[in-house]
Amino acid sequence: MEKFIIAGGQQLDGKLKVHGAKNAALPILAASLVAGHSTIHNCPNLTDVDAACRILTHLGAKALRHGDAVTVEPEGEGICYIPEELMHRMRSSIVFLGAVIARCGRARISMPGGCELGPRPIDLHLAALERLGVEITEDHGFLDCQVHGRLHGAQISLPFPSVGATENVLIAASLAQGETILKNAAREPEIADLIEFLNEAGAKINLTPQGDLHIKGVKYLGEVEHRVIPDRIAAATYLCAVAAAGGKIELEDVCSEHLSAVLPYFEEMGCRLTIKPDSIQMAREGILHPLEQVRTMPYPGFPTDAQSPLMAAACVAEGTSIFIENIFESRYKHVPELCRMGADIKAEGRVAVVRGVPALHSAKVFCTDLRGGAAIAVGALAAEGNTELLSIEHIDRGYENFEGNLQALGARIKRVPCPDSIHY
Repeated sequence: MEKFIIAGGQQLDGKLKVHGAKNAALPILAASLVAGHSTIHNCPNLTDVDAACRILTHLGAKALRHGDAVTVEPEGEGICYIPEELMHRMRSSIVFLGAVIARCGRARISMPGGCELGPRPIDLHLAALERLGVEITEDHGFLDCQVHGRLHGAQISLPFPSVGATENVLIAASLAQGETILKNAAREPEIADLIEFLNEAGAKINLTPQGDLHIKGVKYLGEVEHRVIPDRIAAATYLCAVAAAGGKIELEDVCSEHLSAVLPYFEEMGCRLTIKPDSIQMAREGILHPLEQVRTMPYPGFPTDAQSPLMAAACVAEGTSIFIENIFESRYKHVPELCRMGADIKAEGRVAVVRGVPALHSAKVFCTDLRGGAAIAVGALAAEGNTELLSIEHIDRGYENFEGNLQALGARIKRVPCPDSIHY
């Protein structure tokens, strides 16, 4: 096991290239199972991506990394069973369900693992797939799924714009017989990236002016070469680090349009921004102002994944900030760790009240989940003294070369062995 030692109090300065989006790469890798030979460029080197490649290999595909690209070659009829150990490596592994059913006509998988952020609407995935003709039974923590003949098109209306359910429907319906109309689908940029990948492989997916997705099933998908979009959450995290610690940053290879719900909050905090379509410059020189209210919402609203890093920056603002979490029930697990560093945060239910303090102090703290771990690192960059951050395997799930990128900005952070192997 490893940990980070972070010496706070150092302003950040420099340029960073933003890596490919984890939340786009994972469903695209799942979709590659039902396509021909796939080459996926700008595919981030993350432990979650490695877990997805391991699942693909187990299912009978060849998945190989070449630099920033991953090539996938499905072979034969494939395997329809994903072992529990592989499913538990990442929470979003449920996105493989639609692909396995479309390829094999059946699937047996365990409930997914990953960050424990409270109940996720897995039932939305299952209900949508049942509309496509899948019979699903639960068996002691496993899902047994089967379709008689070929998947068929249907009209599906999601009660909530679930990203994962939308991805599963897109992948499965692309190979169904007939047309599927998906209403109240998720609209995240990562969904648009998956649609582009599928259409490049021969799928027929269209978005209507009303926001409905029309998916005309085809018999097979072919060879495809695709480049993953930039990671908007990684970009937001590094901006939060500069807001907390002070200094300036230029982000390159970023899609600023995807951050349109996030960037105004940095301006509200008093940071100066220069925004171009593929780059963002931001500087924080004076005091940090509080945020009147940050409310997480489905895209195009403020993303839940950016809530915790922004909260860490708000801990050192001069005033009180309010956060309201509307997506996940347990998204404040990072709060006790920030409080151990001297933050003044009161969280109850979906609301967190952050009263800014003059400075945070060092402590021995733990990553609670992927984005919570990044938030605690952001707090440590603004803290006085040396902070020990343990359970950093959470951060490795979603940030490529996290400490190297921060070091390039002048942060004093290093990865060292953690012989006591303490887990959060």
